[in-house]
Amino acid sequence: MSLDADAIVDRRRMRRKLTFWRVSALLIALLALVGLAAALVPGGRLTAPGAYIARIKVQGLIRGNQDRVAAIERLAKSRARAVIVHIDSPGGTTAGSEQLYDSLRALQANKPMVVVVDGLAASGAYIAAISAEHIIAQDTSLVGSIGVLFQYPNFTDVLKTIGIKVEEIKSSPLKAAPNGFEPTSPEARAAIAAIVTDSYAWFKDLVKDRRQMSDAQLAAVADGRVFTGRQGVGLKLVDSLGNEKTALAWLEKEKKVPASTPVRDYSLEPRFSELSFLHVAAWTFEAVGLNAIAHRIEAWGAVQAIERLNLDGLLALWHPPSAN
Repeated sequence: MSLDADAIVDRRRMRRKLTFWRVSALLIALLALVGLAAALVPGGRLTAPGAYIARIKVQGLIRGNQDRVAAIERLAKSRARAVIVHIDSPGGTTAGSEQLYDSLRALQANKPMVVVVDGLAASGAYIAAISAEHIIAQDTSLVGSIGVLFQYPNFTDVLKTIGIKVEEIKSSPLKAAPNGFEPTSPEARAAIAAIVTDSYAWFKDLVKDRRQMSDAQLAAVADGRVFTGRQGVGLKLVDSLGNEKTALAWLEKEKKVPASTPVRDYSLEPRFSELSFLHVAAWTFEAVGLNAIAHRIEAWGAVQAIERLNLDGLLALWHPPSAN
């Protein structure tokens, strides 16, 4: 009996060692892959040597992002012959949209660049779109929403109902105004309106300059509405209708970049994020039977998604009006 017990213990010990070496081998392979990407991958994706056209994507809410700025700067120094920017975004913070616009304008100075609106380029995303020399949209894409928004909740009535009063001591009447805990004073409302008006004027001047519009043409599109791609062509918000094939044809005709040049995705995310590190790590642990750890890793991605909804500051953001 003791021999059988010793054999069982030995087998368990060997199984634990085998699991350890399996995990170690997979982690070493993962680290090697990350190291290879850091050395050879522009923007986070492996690319074969030779000229290519870079495809970058602007999706979801736009906010300040230094990693994105750095990625665009690397792209400007890369072997890419041209850049196609795909946009599908409702906008985001005004400052984040301006940052993205400035980065894309610097890229435009180094590479031929064309924008393709896949579904939506509204508000701050339209600011990004006008960084390019040429804008292409699908017939039913939505563009425009030229305007600025400052929005905040006011809980005054709710606090009265539940019997809570918020008291404060501040250095001046406009400090931390509006705060949502008391009715907005005329002075605070006027101060916020001045910020919105100034930012709106900046937005309109940018559109007028980049799209070469007259005052009358600008007035027709600058009331905050969105327009379809078909409408946008006549209103000078968009240059032509089409898709990525249309963009390739334009690059060949106007910039002498052959349409047969390979198009490759170029990530604007940090270098390692495009390796889907969390997913690879989760797969690694699943492969050795550690499913509980794998599920915790996948849940981490959900936390990051929630964080993206936290937008602070002045917004250049479009959303469909809700029904009353």
